[in-house]
Amino acid sequence: MAEITAALVKDLREKTGVGMMDCKKALTETNGDIEAAIDWLRAKGLSKAAKKADRAAAEGLVGVYVAGNTGVLVELNAETDFVSRNEQFQAAVSGITKLAHGYDSLDALNGAPAPSGEGTVSDFVTNLIATIGENMTLRRMAKVSVNQGVVASYIHTATGEGLGRIGVLVGVETSGDAASATDIGRKVAMHIAATAPLSLKTDDLDPAVVERERQVLTEQARESGKPEDVIARMIEGRIRKFYEEVVLLQQPFVMNPDQTVAAYVAEAAKAAGISAEVTGFAMFKLGEGVEKKEDDFAAEVAALSGT
Repeated sequence: MAEITAALVKDLREKTGVGMMDCKKALTETNGDIEAAIDWLRAKGLSKAAKKADRAAAEGLVGVYVAGNTGVLVELNAETDFVSRNEQFQAAVSGITKLAHGYDSLDALNGAPAPSGEGTVSDFVTNLIATIGENMTLRRMAKVSVNQGVVASYIHTATGEGLGRIGVLVGVETSGDAASATDIGRKVAMHIAATAPLSLKTDDLDPAVVERERQVLTEQARESGKPEDVIARMIEGRIRKFYEEVVLLQQPFVMNPDQTVAAYVAEAAKAAGISAEVTGFAMFKLGEGVEKKEDDFAAEVAALSGT
């Protein structure tokens, strides 16, 4: 039997928002497997949110830059929100983001010549840390390209040109009017910022994610006590609902929930007299997946020791 430590319980609590005692019970039931414990809590209806990103708290900025048929996203993290308003920090993120347009990986970007012209990007960030006085991490980058068409961008909670807390890129393949395609892509990007889809199409979903959801839904359905054949139908219906929640083209469009995103794109393209297909997207939410320490956990640790 795995040891259920206070740190393990704290980690599960931060990821799910569920109370300490229920977290400890879930870990006990799953032999300390934190991912299985998340699913156990969901199956019992105790956790509605099992994504670590929901409790992320890292600061800094997301940068967006589009040129030609390619767009790039970059995230540079810092310790406090105050730094995101620092002009030197903003200029650094803008410079690194534009530079990232010419590279295909974070490693390549870190080793690239710095925007300042001195040393590498990695050196540049190190010097920025020394100058501003906060720890920083060039955390990730993503690119979206099209063969023929446009890459539309959107920044939510913008703090400057191409800078903000959420950045989105959407690739729209078209041989038609670029302005019309960009307008379509931007509206889809705004939708993505609001809904955070996991994939463009059903076939693009990670099979492990689908299987995990199916297992959770199965456990939830069995809690009802219904026969297995009824449970099987319930699960398939819920899986279809799951696709509608996480697959971009199947999601209800936020600007008109009566139609899907795919239907909106088709309708808007027809109205503009062009053919248009959304072929890819990327979204960065600042601090997603990065945890911040709680200020005071001593009281809850003490409570655990007595159980």
